[in-house]
Amino acid sequence: MADFFNPDGLVLSDHYAETMNGTVLPFLKAQRKALSVTGTGGWKLACDRYDALSPRGTVLVLHGFTECAEKFSEIIFSLLRNGYSVVAYDQRGHGRSGRDPRITDPSLTHVDRFQDYVADLEAVQDQVLRQMPKPWYLFAHSMGGAVSLLFLEAHPEEFAKAAFCAPMIAPQRGGLPLAVGEAMCMAAKCLGQGRKRIPMSRPWSGPEEFETSCATGRERFDWYDALRVATEAYHNNGPTYSWTLEGFRVTKRLLAPGQPEKVRLPVRIYTAADDNQVIPEAQEAMTRRLPMAERRVVAGAKHEIYRSPDGVLFPWWREILDFFAEG
Repeated sequence: MADFFNPDGLVLSDHYAETMNGTVLPFLKAQRKALSVTGTGGWKLACDRYDALSPRGTVLVLHGFTECAEKFSEIIFSLLRNGYSVVAYDQRGHGRSGRDPRITDPSLTHVDRFQDYVADLEAVQDQVLRQMPKPWYLFAHSMGGAVSLLFLEAHPEEFAKAAFCAPMIAPQRGGLPLAVGEAMCMAAKCLGQGRKRIPMSRPWSGPEEFETSCATGRERFDWYDALRVATEAYHNNGPTYSWTLEGFRVTKRLLAPGQPEKVRLPVRIYTAADDNQVIPEAQEAMTRRLPMAERRVVAGAKHEIYRSPDGVLFPWWREILDFFAEG
């Protein structure tokens, strides 16, 4: 098995799909305890628990917008190989978790309030994480980073450390001024269109194009794209007016006076050098205000750093493992 993995349990790009499907996924399936967490408002969240044999702590893995926990299978496998128990769940409206019954398009992603995501994380903490060994660590990507930071601002001492992959402190707006975007989405919501798809988004129509994706590692892209095509629950690809409005507003909440200063734990923020989904300056602004934070730029990576080629992914992930293990 060692021939197909690096020392940290990440999969070598050669024979990537065969190794993921033949070794990683069967291992995770055998280790997984599939749970149903009751989120705020009675929402059902699909949550997976993985117990390491001799745990050195627990890592909560939180995915980003239009993603799911299974997309992070390689990361979860590596964490287990390095002695960490893992909790990972699909956020509301994503993957296998509950969706608004008034939305019939499985590719449409909706939330009434970003605070619902935060309350769901609180529910996962209360119903699952409290049974897991400490110390607790956070690894969150993009929108998951925004949700996690909002949680940490309200609960600053629950986790030992947090590592963020291209966190969505502020989403890109395609050149649209923030005030204009907010006004448009607010008007649509007031007119009863909050659960409708925004005009610049289209329903999911099949395989994604690698060249326009957020990945730079072809093998990792191809593996998940095939899984996504085969699984209707993973077809999320666009936001409603309500989600977009909440996305525009999250920056003000995250960077509100006195809020980042409450987060009293070591934080590592990773910026993808070629990111076109989130605004790096907002990540820098957050880093400056967090009491114990460091920001590092990952060259050769797009938004999904964890789907980079081996030469980018392997040293980046080793940094995160070292960060968790230090002190």
